[in-house]
Amino acid sequence: MASVPKQASHDKGQAKKATLSGWIGSVLEYYDFFIYATAASLIFPQIFFPKGDPKTAIIASLATYGVGYVARPIGAFVLGHWGDTRGRKHVLVLCMFLMGFSTVAVGLLPTYDQVGMLAPVLLVLMRLIQGFAVAGEISGASSMIMEHAPFGRRGYFASFTLQGVQFGQILAAAVFLPLAHYMPEDDFNSWGWRIPFLLSFAVIVVGFLIRRNVDETPAFAKESIDGKVPKAPMVQAVQENWRDMLRVVCMALMNVIPVVATIFGAAYAVQPGYGIGFSKDVYLWIPVLGNIVAVFVIPFVGRLTDRIGRKPPIVVGAIGSGLLSFGYLYAISISNVPLAVLMSVLMWGIVYQGYNAVFPSFYPELFPTRTRVSAMAISQNLGTLVTAMLPAVFATVAPPGTDNIPMTVGAIAFGVTIVAALAALSSRETFRVRMEDLGNPAAVPVPKAEYDHLREQSIAAATGSRATA
Repeated sequence: MASVPKQASHDKGQAKKATLSGWIGSVLEYYDFFIYATAASLIFPQIFFPKGDPKTAIIASLATYGVGYVARPIGAFVLGHWGDTRGRKHVLVLCMFLMGFSTVAVGLLPTYDQVGMLAPVLLVLMRLIQGFAVAGEISGASSMIMEHAPFGRRGYFASFTLQGVQFGQILAAAVFLPLAHYMPEDDFNSWGWRIPFLLSFAVIVVGFLIRRNVDETPAFAKESIDGKVPKAPMVQAVQENWRDMLRVVCMALMNVIPVVATIFGAAYAVQPGYGIGFSKDVYLWIPVLGNIVAVFVIPFVGRLTDRIGRKPPIVVGAIGSGLLSFGYLYAISISNVPLAVLMSVLMWGIVYQGYNAVFPSFYPELFPTRTRVSAMAISQNLGTLVTAMLPAVFATVAPPGTDNIPMTVGAIAFGVTIVAALAALSSRETFRVRMEDLGNPAAVPVPKAEYDHLREQSIAAATGSRATA
């Protein structure tokens, strides 16, 4: 009869501690990242760029959002190397410091009226540092949580990484809501928008206090003891796992859905050039409500993948959310707030989570421990780099005054999600593969009956008496 692995008692405590650290860290880092995204859609076109041409200002502001993703492959290379050679804990602390300081700096920048073209130059520089820092967050946190999680529950535990990301987006929008609603527009445009950025100083303090107390993962510690830590993990990852890295690049194109929901959708809805007429404070509730629903959906999907596998939810989530993007953009085009909220909740809050809740376990499971952070970081960030250029592409092919914007932008988004779904279908299933065999294409999964028994024992050990998920 199968038995619980020897490290189960260790996993019980460490899995919870690592998950809490990863969750809170993701909340704080992605609060920083998404307050920029919100400001780039709502306020930056008016204060950091010339005012004579609204179309150019919108495109330029959305392009600065994408610039953060240009730095992410570089950050992924550096921070992935750090995570695979010095440990998951150390890279996550470094990411926190870089993100916090660069975000506070954005809140202190002068405007275009004050310093001219120097303003957008400084804005781009800070965004580059943000992008560099965030490149190691998801891969580091996902690997740390997944490596601490008990066998049979990796999908559930790792999903909390993305629940933290969604909560960070809620926090980012929620901070802007009272400011946009209660402050006079002139005050908000001149100094009120800076408040969320300056509050990020708390990120540095809180994040450091949390992450300094996290233990290194058993999997990485074993690699260190056995002398298997590679000197050049990225080179080794490309040599051994380039096919899976390519699959992750394609699956990461699913970032097109949050781009449609929170970046282009915001500009389309509120920028005067498009003439839709949503007020800033009303529009901000759309991604907030979608993310609130996502926070509850993510652990459910993560738990489901421990039963049925990683691939089915990803494929359904990709195709379904791509189709729903048409309806979401159409709702904005007819200025129908209730319909826009409904479509956002369906597309972003529910269906997209079939992908979003799964990749934090699926991506690191495709790679071996020795190169896991590097391989996931570089391939995921290359994929998101492509999608980060899409807001500017959308604004270019569907600028203010263009007919049938929902069909144009929706068709591009749907085509991208089809590519992601095909990449997932071509991948191997990983949920029943043991930790020591992950990354090996020839690995034999644990038989289903044995896997179910081990999973039930892990759940029973965590709950004390119940053996149900």
